[in-house]
Amino acid sequence: MKKLIKALPQVSPRRKHTLLEDLEDLAEADTLTSFDDSARSLLADTDPQVRARAIRLLCECDDPKLVPGYLNILNNDEDVEVRAAAANALGQFVYLGELDKIPAEVHNKIADQLLAATTSTKETLVRRRALESLGYSGRAEIVPLIEAAYREKDPDWMVSALLAMGRSCDDRWRKRVLSQLRSPSKDIRSEAIHAAGELELESARPVLLDILEDEDEPEVRSELIGALSKIGGEGVRAKLEELLEIEEDDEEADLIEEALDALTFTEDMGSFSLFDVDPEVDFVEEEPDEKE
Repeated sequence: MKKLIKALPQVSPRRKHTLLEDLEDLAEADTLTSFDDSARSLLADTDPQVRARAIRLLCECDDPKLVPGYLNILNNDEDVEVRAAAANALGQFVYLGELDKIPAEVHNKIADQLLAATTSTKETLVRRRALESLGYSGRAEIVPLIEAAYREKDPDWMVSALLAMGRSCDDRWRKRVLSQLRSPSKDIRSEAIHAAGELELESARPVLLDILEDEDEPEVRSELIGALSKIGGEGVRAKLEELLEIEEDDEEADLIEEALDALTFTEDMGSFSLFDVDPEVDFVEEEPDEKE
């Protein structure tokens, strides 16, 4: 690592870009690979493309020590794409904060600064990425921001709103998501389908199965297969097995096999009972929490 860090300033920008692009592809293809240490060393590189790619390489890293650097980049970096990448990377820590896996003060600081970015930052891309990351947050201020983004005429804002909805685990967005499943825009349609899967909307199942019959866009088909595997239920396994039987494209066949594995998990969870209740035991119903 020391040799790499020492050599990097002498490497041409073009070579750095292609190297990092290859590392991104490798990290995506093989989940056992990790380039966290290499990426950390490049967060302060003078080349904005290198900084942005380094942040993307760290997308699976959940080390809270990264948070101060990301916040600094979000607020002070001169490049829009680098700031947007930092806003996106902070989403993982919003999620971890909601699970109480990072200190509350760190979680609140991240949410506060992302909220500030949604209103005070002039660059649309940074504001969109901040909103998407805030989708994981349970704070009440996020709901009107998602609503406003959904109502924007710009389709990119609609995509960001749907992404935030899918991350929210909030059934309040059900009608919004369902209404966009057949959108003529590929990007909006794809994100609505993804959100339906994340929210496990059973009412979306027949629509998704119907769309799958005629959808030609590979990206959208991938989202359809993934969403159905998360929702499960009547007709899903039969449809996926039928597709696997006739599929000639190796990449999509692999995708369907992964979806069937995920569907097995979904079905197991559906039949899982949190408590084995003894009918002879009396339970006292507790008073609901004030938040409920």
